[in-house]
Amino acid sequence: QGAKLAIGASHEDKLIGVAIVGRPVSRHLDDGITAEVTRCCVLDEAPKGACSFLYSRSWRVWSAMGGEKLITYTLQTESGASLRGAGWKIVAKSNGASEGKGWTNRPGREWQTVIGQAKLRWEIE
Repeated sequence: QGAKLAIGASHEDKLIGVAIVGRPVSRHLDDGITAEVTRCCVLDEAPKGACSFLYSRSWRVWSAMGGEKLITYTLQTESGASLRGAGWKIVAKSNGASEGKGWTNRPGREWQTVIGQAKLRWEIE
């Protein structure tokens, strides 16, 4: 639900990575011109720069579709080198959610430790 686009990267006729872009998870950022890279995954044996390639191409495709901003999140413990390499900037920091509050206060949602970890919001315009 909320998917906008999905792209893949190949190397030597083999799929080595994918990126999925959709509506922002935060309803406060869902303004119709902003999308979020919700997943970026590459194989361990992918060539260096594969993640940066996927992030930059996601932005290229989203802007060609009329989008004006693309966001994503990393844990504060992650380097973000792929995003910096693709021209993204850190625009916000969060301390993570407390168990039983926010996203997890609705029935059927399970607490996951990653939810409580500090994150950085990145964007490109």
